[in-house]
Amino acid sequence: MGFPQRLRLVLMIKVLLLMSCVNVRGLQHNYGEALSKSILFFEGQRSGKLPPTQRMTWRKDSALHDLYLLPPHTPTAFPFPHKVDLVGGYYDAGDNVKFNFPMAFSTTMLAWSVIEFGKFMGPDLKHALDAIRWGTEYFLKATSIPGIVFAQVGDPYADHNCWERPEDMDTPRTAFAVSRDHPGSEVSAEIAAALAASSIVFRKYHTAYSARLLQRAIMVFEFADRYRGSYNDSLGEWVCPFYCDFGGYLDELVWGAAWLLKATKRPYYLDYIHQNIHNLKNFAEFGWDTKDAGINVLLSKVYIEISNSKPFIFNADKFVCGVVPESPSVSVKYSPGGLLFKPGGSNLQHTTAISFLFLVYAGYMKKTNKEIDCGGEVFASPTRLKQIARSQVDYILGSNPLNMSYMIGYGAKYPEKIHHRASSLPSVDEYPPHIGCKEGSFYFESQNPNPNLLAGAVVGGPYSNDLYADSRVDFAHSEPTTYINAPLVGVFAYFNSHSS
Repeated sequence: MGFPQRLRLVLMIKVLLLMSCVNVRGLQHNYGEALSKSILFFEGQRSGKLPPTQRMTWRKDSALHDLYLLPPHTPTAFPFPHKVDLVGGYYDAGDNVKFNFPMAFSTTMLAWSVIEFGKFMGPDLKHALDAIRWGTEYFLKATSIPGIVFAQVGDPYADHNCWERPEDMDTPRTAFAVSRDHPGSEVSAEIAAALAASSIVFRKYHTAYSARLLQRAIMVFEFADRYRGSYNDSLGEWVCPFYCDFGGYLDELVWGAAWLLKATKRPYYLDYIHQNIHNLKNFAEFGWDTKDAGINVLLSKVYIEISNSKPFIFNADKFVCGVVPESPSVSVKYSPGGLLFKPGGSNLQHTTAISFLFLVYAGYMKKTNKEIDCGGEVFASPTRLKQIARSQVDYILGSNPLNMSYMIGYGAKYPEKIHHRASSLPSVDEYPPHIGCKEGSFYFESQNPNPNLLAGAVVGGPYSNDLYADSRVDFAHSEPTTYINAPLVGVFAYFNSHSS
């Protein structure tokens, strides 16, 4: 590369650095407020009997009859000697189904947020722990019968055919499970990961509960690994196309083993990872479906502590260079306003997950005085990773061409007609009578703002041209999810304490 080309490259990088450091919209964001609201959102997604400490008070008890005396809907019947209690857990998004695969990933990410950044959460740490425990209490129920893991509660077709408050729902609450003969390694291993990560969190606050979570994680992981297979095949139409596992279940097995290694330091899990790591092919992907990038970032630190981390650092570095905008190997796209984009709907799930990984990996890099050589004289430093992460969350909070916050209840301007049943229908306090399946369609089709503020919810986000149509019908952009919010909890905690 000649001198003029190098000069142009240096100038381009300096401009990009400046843009990522300076809020181009002139907004000063309150990361503490965003942190508090990002956790509060999970109270709006709660299913079951709400506690006296419930802060989002327009939500009420729901799905209290997720109790089963008969076998669940599985390809074969199982004899149950006792009642199965599946009350609790979270609704994944704007519907009233409990999809355990993304719910488990959300719980894992909440736990990882606390592990990495809990020391920066201040008084919000208590609420973050409550959010994690709301998930783990449910997963202890869903894995309480040896040889069976519950994967879902609620008939998704009937649910999606209705627009009902969760407090009113009268669609079938069918329970779906995987078993030895009809396995679901991805959902089982992700639940194991959630339990293992959460056991690390609670080790500091409640040792007996932490031990219980870890014991169950070990049991569920063994089940997931011994009886390998995808829940796509076992539960078919009931999980697809809603949360079909497109990436295969092998990444979840390594992901679960990685968290158990971190929780136990047992050589068994180290050996397991070595034997199965070759199955990971998607180093650039991370989310509820594919765990590869998260595995490499997590193991890059775990292995530094106990063994050689070179293969994981190599892949984590490739992941970073695929995101850094000035890198010659960048593989993601950016909107004109600077928002990271990947294919598929609900784009902000990618933005928040990648921002979280960038912050975590930047911390690991800083401890070892590491920079990443992306080629073409581009080096990614820990500071650069943090700048990129901050530019993304600032975009979400309103530093974008529309000056719109994509977090509900944050800032002066945010989406008002989000795709969310409970938020869009009158609360039980405001309208106590039952609202039936199709009676809610009036509210779905209304052009009025949602009457209930789902504070802290982050929607799917704008189009790739930075425009946003505030429409309930446009669920790919207007629907919030637990797995968009969960990584943000850690990101906001960090920037709240490192705002400069």
